[in-house]
Amino acid sequence: MAGRIEDYALVGDLETAALVGTDGSVDWWCAPRFDSPACLAGLLGDPDHGSWILAPAGNGRCTRRSYRGGTLVLDTFWETLSGTVRITDFMPPRAPGLPADGGPRIIRLVEGIAGRVAVRGELRVRFHHGSIVPWTRSTDRSTVVSVAGPDSAHLSCGPGVELDVTPERTSCEFTVTAGRRVAFVLGWSPSHAPPPPPPSPADVAAALTRTLDFWNEWAATLRYEGPAREAVLRSLLTLKALTYAPTGGIVAAATASLPESIGGLRNWDYRFCWLRDSTFTLSCLLRSGYRREALAWTEWLLRAVAGDPADLQPLYGVEGQRRLPETHADWLPGYENSQPVRFGNAAVGQFQLDIYGEVLSTVYSAVRAGVVLDPAAWALVASLLEYLGKRWREPDEGIWEVRGPRRHFVHSKVMAWVAADRAVRLARVAGLRGSLGHWQALRAELHAEICARGWSEEQHSFTQYYGSRQVDATALLIPRLGFLPAGDPRVLGTVRAMERLDDHGFLRRYGDVRDGGTHDLDDLGGTEGAFVACTFWYADALAVTGRADEARAVFERLLDVRNDVGLLAEEWDPVAGRQLGNTPQALSHVALVNTAFTLYGTRRHDRDRSGRLAVA
Repeated sequence: MAGRIEDYALVGDLETAALVGTDGSVDWWCAPRFDSPACLAGLLGDPDHGSWILAPAGNGRCTRRSYRGGTLVLDTFWETLSGTVRITDFMPPRAPGLPADGGPRIIRLVEGIAGRVAVRGELRVRFHHGSIVPWTRSTDRSTVVSVAGPDSAHLSCGPGVELDVTPERTSCEFTVTAGRRVAFVLGWSPSHAPPPPPPSPADVAAALTRTLDFWNEWAATLRYEGPAREAVLRSLLTLKALTYAPTGGIVAAATASLPESIGGLRNWDYRFCWLRDSTFTLSCLLRSGYRREALAWTEWLLRAVAGDPADLQPLYGVEGQRRLPETHADWLPGYENSQPVRFGNAAVGQFQLDIYGEVLSTVYSAVRAGVVLDPAAWALVASLLEYLGKRWREPDEGIWEVRGPRRHFVHSKVMAWVAADRAVRLARVAGLRGSLGHWQALRAELHAEICARGWSEEQHSFTQYYGSRQVDATALLIPRLGFLPAGDPRVLGTVRAMERLDDHGFLRRYGDVRDGGTHDLDDLGGTEGAFVACTFWYADALAVTGRADEARAVFERLLDVRNDVGLLAEEWDPVAGRQLGNTPQALSHVALVNTAFTLYGTRRHDRDRSGRLAVA
């Protein structure tokens, strides 16, 4: 069985990523891209669905582990009765300007630190999401090639270690003493291409140096100097690691089908790029000093959405591809038996009104940051608003992509208002006076309807959808989006109403906790954990409505639920004390960064003697 979600650390090369457990097992790796079929899929089943363990023989969980400084190089230590060993895991970045070393590679460097430690390794490659056992053969005592269909995986190891090959697995046993290093390299290539030559020890050392240099140089750009700087930096490094460098697209998470509740049905594939995250992501990157990544993300978005506004989708593939059919992998039992296991995402075909606001808000933020739009981009703005003007009165599936009846979600209408508002601002910047009056009228009409139909005097808050009695955490974004000022009584009432979503100090997306956290949006049943990003939004809303001490307390509480290497999944179960959902989740880390800036800006802060945050 796979470990807990929080047991996993991330390594990546800017085109794909792998998850490494505290037991030394790589249980998830898609190659050659984030959205490619997994060739190590033990995370969603057992080791026989694809895994690569490398650890001291007979030992389980590591003693400690950490990333090496501001990098994505992972050091894991085991202190045994006979000695200490360190395994360093990394993937050489594949990015413009770096040496072209071929396809994706996971490099694992075993080093004796003290004494003598017996180490055991076992690799089980299973192509196409754990369903295909490849033909595996050894080309010499230290090199193995596995082939099936279009895929090929090749494993090589350093001198002094022999690989034992069977049809099902490749294994090895060896001993390290202080100072001895043994490198293992697992790569992927198309099956029709010859496998690359095994790297020499010097090649591995050079790859490690280049990887450390790349990440340290990237991390040095960060201009945040407030509290929890390490958490902010780790979140930005994670966001960078979830970026597909060739296009600038950022995937929502590295994984697929990790459950929102253990044993439940809400298991989705997040290895794609969502428009709903675009505005927050752009803000996060620009605030932090990563202008190049912000512009690459904007360019990806403009390419992806180009064309007929009627064809706008909530999500796209990393290269902007539009066909992402959802299938069930019946051969996989699922993480802790959470079924079905889904690959692809049917939400691609939903009507989500909010994405028009996300696109227009992102374009406006990009223009403010100095991006020069070409005539085609300005034409896109006009066509999106024209289309929105025809459809904003319709119900939709909303930001939460409900698999149930469409409704008039308040957040969707607010984001339609955002689209009109940003279009008005863009028109003023660009001197497009011809459309200004029409867009101003649309903005006013949307604002009036939302305030009339989305506000409940009885609940004294904005509701989830027109006529609903429930609240939704997305209403916390109303002041941030500029729909109403933070001091408006309706904003203050809505923030107070969020206590109904409080689950042991964390916020659910929706579903009154007094009713067990259930909801009536779809027929999937069950509950889910508290939503990490929504809890950060709550901290933001508390801060801007004058409740700064409470906001900081919420922020600190969220920092405490990161795993040992600073990663956050989509959700947190405060009762079981464990992470839930796909991991690491881009939106969770984007929200962490934005909340840090909301609370502290770039000012310097220190901790008092109790360890709590205090303004210096």
